[in-house]
Amino acid sequence: MKYKWNYQPPTPVQREAAKALSRELGISPILCRLLQERGIQTAAEAKRFFRPQLSELHNPFLMKDMDKAVERLNRAMGRKERILVYGDYDVDGTTAVSLVYKFLQQFYSNIDYYIPDRYDEGYGVSAKGVDYAYETGVKLVIVLDCGIKAVEEIAYAKNKGIDFIICDHHVPDDVLPSATAILNPKRFDSTYPYEHLSGCGVGFKFMQAFAISNGIEFHQLVPLLDLVAVSIASDIVPIMGENRVLAYHGLRQLNSNPSVGLKAIIDVCGLADREITMSDIVFKIGPRINASGRIQNGKEAVDLLTEKDLPSALKKSNQINRYNEARKDLDKTMTEEANRIVDSLTDLSERRSIVIFNEAWHKGVIGIVASRLTEIYYRPAVVLTRTGELATGSARSVSGFDVYKAIEHCRDLLENFGGHTYAAGLSMKVGNVPEFSRRFEEYVTEHILPEQTSATIDIDAQIDFRDITPKFFFDLKKFNPFGPDNHKPVFSTLNVYDYGTSKVVGRGQEHIKLELVDNKSNNVMNGIAFGQSSQARYIKSKQSFNICYTIEENTHKRGEVQLQIEDIKPSKTF
Repeated sequence: MKYKWNYQPPTPVQREAAKALSRELGISPILCRLLQERGIQTAAEAKRFFRPQLSELHNPFLMKDMDKAVERLNRAMGRKERILVYGDYDVDGTTAVSLVYKFLQQFYSNIDYYIPDRYDEGYGVSAKGVDYAYETGVKLVIVLDCGIKAVEEIAYAKNKGIDFIICDHHVPDDVLPSATAILNPKRFDSTYPYEHLSGCGVGFKFMQAFAISNGIEFHQLVPLLDLVAVSIASDIVPIMGENRVLAYHGLRQLNSNPSVGLKAIIDVCGLADREITMSDIVFKIGPRINASGRIQNGKEAVDLLTEKDLPSALKKSNQINRYNEARKDLDKTMTEEANRIVDSLTDLSERRSIVIFNEAWHKGVIGIVASRLTEIYYRPAVVLTRTGELATGSARSVSGFDVYKAIEHCRDLLENFGGHTYAAGLSMKVGNVPEFSRRFEEYVTEHILPEQTSATIDIDAQIDFRDITPKFFFDLKKFNPFGPDNHKPVFSTLNVYDYGTSKVVGRGQEHIKLELVDNKSNNVMNGIAFGQSSQARYIKSKQSFNICYTIEENTHKRGEVQLQIEDIKPSKTF
């Protein structure tokens, strides 16, 4: 893929402001400029950013309906009513259910959990789930990471004498369900100071409020933060504000004393002897938890995440790992099939979106396939399969484009939909697929910006190798945890040369292991360029080239810096 590099040099005013902040903080002006891009202008703000404190978490009672939710939960426990913790089958939902169930189980035994079956019940609150609650004597359901659009299902539950507390973070419709309490920082009437919590984060705030109301010390909540960090990383929510505090301390918990279930997953991922990052969660831990709901049933993920016995947890973790291997095979096959369909589209060059439908595809993997298509073709993508009489699917988007609004524009064609800016789910009558495809494309064409339709790498700073000192890297690591709104900085260096020892590596000879020099220092920098072996001949030609990269710690040589090369361009192209 050919990337366009986007770099905006700082203005003289910005340079001076960065230098002033640098003098106060004692760190590189380059890094101070990165702080300012994140809205951090003062030394005090920088210190809070680098060392987030749990004391900075907002009062949970600032969230609308929190007092009602806590009062109803306390009443249920006082009356010894049966409580059901209900949640979505993805990582955010299963971690949320695990967190609330684990915390309440310490104080109350008449409690159960329920994860709907992706294939039998579909997304969110189902009539079958309500029937299960009724048949097992449940009087209160705490629903997590879904429920904000379950108007009919919650009305059905109410007729059966079952109350609901909704803990969700998806965009609500104009009409809210008739629940006892609706905790959602995206409510239109919300006054909560932070709107970007994950579903598990909303569940955590509920438990924080419950603890306050019952005189339970906050430190008893801290062991649950590893689950919150997993949800934040996997659900791709912004990692600034309250999420940064939760993710920062959740990662500390995950690395120092993870729960038994997560420890078992860490072991099966091969991460036991290294520091776990948000990237490890996104690419290794999260997909394994997700695989349970994609291939079998998400309840197995909650069984693992709430397990207290390590040998049992390891057994369950190995089973989930097998699901993940099956998911990978399905993902590969379906992505290849999807690529063939897209490549056969006669109007592909004119289209600004991709909508494809194959009724034989596995419902559990279509979201991954949509992500793959978005990465390959750099267009918002909707992938649909058949579930009963409906076409159901997942949508993914490119940077900066709100795919939820594009789907909402077509809502009269849909049976159901929900989601976020970059990811959404939807269902419609099979006969509506062609018209949906036309209307979706029409909306995308009208609203997408030209720069959102090409693969772009945003460069944060242009630097020389002499800037990459041990202190620079030490200070850069303080920007962790990385994620949306606090992405890992991408640097560029111009006019670099092969030191003479770079070579092609990998089982398929697809990567390049680099040793590079620039003409402004004597530093020899190690680097790895994944999947870029086609550039090897030019690199060995002794001509200069430009690189953009992130700065990583070499996992094989602790303490040594390695450049992860994102793209390589001959200097003469600039």
